[in-house]
Amino acid sequence: MKKILIIEDNFEVRDNLSEILELSNYDVVTAENGKIGVQKALTNTPHLILCDVMMPELDGFGVLKILDQHPATRNIPFIFLTAKAEKSDFRKGMNLGADDYITKPFDDVELLEAIERRLEKSDRLKTTFDGTSQGLRSFIDMAKGEIAFKNLSEKRDTRTFRKKEIIYSEDDLPKRLFFIAKGSVKTYKTNESGKEFIHHTYQTGEFFGYYALLSGMEYSESAAAMEDTEISFIPKEDFFKLLHNNRDFAARFVKMLAVDSIDKEEQLISLAYSSIKRRLASVLLKLYQQANGQSFEILREDLASMVGTAKESVIRALSELKNEKILEVKNHKITILDAASLISITG
Repeated sequence: MKKILIIEDNFEVRDNLSEILELSNYDVVTAENGKIGVQKALTNTPHLILCDVMMPELDGFGVLKILDQHPATRNIPFIFLTAKAEKSDFRKGMNLGADDYITKPFDDVELLEAIERRLEKSDRLKTTFDGTSQGLRSFIDMAKGEIAFKNLSEKRDTRTFRKKEIIYSEDDLPKRLFFIAKGSVKTYKTNESGKEFIHHTYQTGEFFGYYALLSGMEYSESAAAMEDTEISFIPKEDFFKLLHNNRDFAARFVKMLAVDSIDKEEQLISLAYSSIKRRLASVLLKLYQQANGQSFEILREDLASMVGTAKESVIRALSELKNEKILEVKNHKITILDAASLISITG
């Protein structure tokens, strides 16, 4: 029996959906807000998620973004339910990776057909090999994009950068794509007084430096190792050859660019309107997700640069979160004790 998670703050809508799906022989799990929905998705993985957009605690876009960070929930079919039908909402949802968008009030038959289509497609895309030649062909087609990414980073020149060592600087001309074999990297801009603002961090298994390659212009930011980091260098000729000749690879890269763009936009909005504590909670949640729920290390000055405030302000905000039993701090290592409360602060 397929399990469907309904994340909807309106009791009547949630109850109606649950009844319809149970009558259609689905196993139904419900959540009354986005924060609870994320917790249930992570602890009891469903086959498909129906999620309202406008909710308290954490909206639907936030739910999708958080679940996309976890391997166990990243590929779950995700359908938005909303009374809003503006094009900007559709575009944002699809850019984040939503599979479908149904507006309220919805037709029961339309809803069930959409669910069936997405579940059938999900089953086809499962990377299971049934032992037949057709199954092998399906497996290869599905894995093609993943293999392309993997092959791109293999058998390349690799160099170890020490903690804080610069990988490239603003205004340098791009000559290659970078892949993190081990470690972490920050990209940042520096103002006239020398103060850094970190606008992105990259972890093991991620590419960086592709914006400048694609634009053909100088780097608009600098990059440096946040710890001792192994970097593989990929010639831009190899990168563009794969980008132009492999549709799956190109599609994945377009999605990466779209998500990065949304991240940067939300970061700028947060800097303009959010409190230091809220901005810190958002950054900590992102680092927590990148560390797959494990403890992580980060210098206080780097954390302050990501939040966009003074180091002293970050230390005070960290102490406040520590006193609230939301996190634990030992030297440079931070352990998140209550991720749900962090999500609530960012909401």
